[in-house]
Amino acid sequence: MIQPLNQHTLSQEFVIEGVGLHTGVKSTMTVKPASPGHGFKFQRVDLPGQPVIKADVDYVTDTSRGTTLELNGAKVATVEHILAALTGMGVDNALIEINAEEIPIMDGSAKAFVDAIEHVGLEEQNARKIFFSIDTNISFTDDEKNVEMVATPSPEFKVTTLIDFNSNVLGTQHAYLKGLKSFKKEIAPCRTFCFLHEIEYLYTHNLIKGGDLDNAIVVVDRVLENDELEKLAKMFNKPNIEVKQEGILNNLKLHFSNEAARHKLLDIIGDLALIGYPIKANIIAYRPGHKTNVAFAKKIKEYIKKNKNMLDVPVYDPNIPAIFDINYISQLLPHRYPFLLVDKIIELSDNHIVGVKNVTFNEPMFTGHFPDNPVFPGVLQLEALAQTGGVLVLNNQGGPEKKFDTYFLKIDNARFKQKVMPGDTLIMKMELTQPIRRGICEMKGSAYVGNKLVCEADLMAQIVPRA
Repeated sequence: MIQPLNQHTLSQEFVIEGVGLHTGVKSTMTVKPASPGHGFKFQRVDLPGQPVIKADVDYVTDTSRGTTLELNGAKVATVEHILAALTGMGVDNALIEINAEEIPIMDGSAKAFVDAIEHVGLEEQNARKIFFSIDTNISFTDDEKNVEMVATPSPEFKVTTLIDFNSNVLGTQHAYLKGLKSFKKEIAPCRTFCFLHEIEYLYTHNLIKGGDLDNAIVVVDRVLENDELEKLAKMFNKPNIEVKQEGILNNLKLHFSNEAARHKLLDIIGDLALIGYPIKANIIAYRPGHKTNVAFAKKIKEYIKKNKNMLDVPVYDPNIPAIFDINYISQLLPHRYPFLLVDKIIELSDNHIVGVKNVTFNEPMFTGHFPDNPVFPGVLQLEALAQTGGVLVLNNQGGPEKKFDTYFLKIDNARFKQKVMPGDTLIMKMELTQPIRRGICEMKGSAYVGNKLVCEADLMAQIVPRA
């Protein structure tokens, strides 16, 4: 399966206007393209010096009514929905200018932001997208709030949420997202929700100045008397208020029966964007909220700091069909048994490739290397990397019909980190470090067993027509 391996930004800027849910202040948000490696940053254009705040979990200062970032006194509140929209639509770099403290709430979902992103489109950038792959479970629990969150190893980003508010109206719900390709349809339209007693408290304390029945699902979990309905109508400046559809206050029909659980999933995507890296993991969250999402994100970010060598480690899922099988590989490469050292190709782009070599005890080199302590030779690990790179280069040169071969010119910075043994699956990643010029290709090679780096080197080869 070909992965989207380059970074993306917006093709052009877009503008969104609306009110903040909690401040009630109307704001204009302009989301602009940004250079590779920029990530997501907010800029308060209404403040002196127009300060910039990086979308980073370390800058979160408040999670009581959404996620708020603050740096040197400059704040941006309710950032989770726009961050979820950018992440869910495949944007890696964007500058978000805003002339007020709070992001517009719109209808309480990410749909308006997603529609705007889709309208302007994306631009692919000439820079690799760096993923972080985990090799162990990362767990977070909050006993006081009865919250459990875990990230488990996975070849792609997946999220499952489970909610239980002890409410007869909502019941116990769960939602599942298998890859961001489903975000636009399955998650983006899902609106924020709250309970009536929360609305009454927030309104009394002047904390939802921009609240409206059009930007949130209000769950009514008790019978309302007529005088209470009249009070609510006055609160929201409506001619009348009534309870519709299984305890949902005067609102439109739910987009999904589990819209609440799906919105919690949306919030998780937005809050985890604050880690700073796209991650390959299966996220499972029981009763999540902004406070616990942020605490979980901090734990993952700390893990990344301690395991920098695992950035962009390729993940091999044998259930996913190979891009190239051994039959096509043997048409490209001149090698044959026992020297053909690539069994399949599992990732491919214009400038990178990932191949797999299954190491078995039946291979002839173990007759002498070493019979009583079989170790796959380091020089053959380099050869396997070179053959993997050869598949990339020769395929780009026109495939088997063009009849080219590649030959080593140089090996630099070769390092062997740990032994490769029979039974191991060697995952080999080769990346072009320079454009191919005059038949010369330079590549960075890395070989892994699981998520552990076992070998790396800088390789140079020449493309030569077959005689």
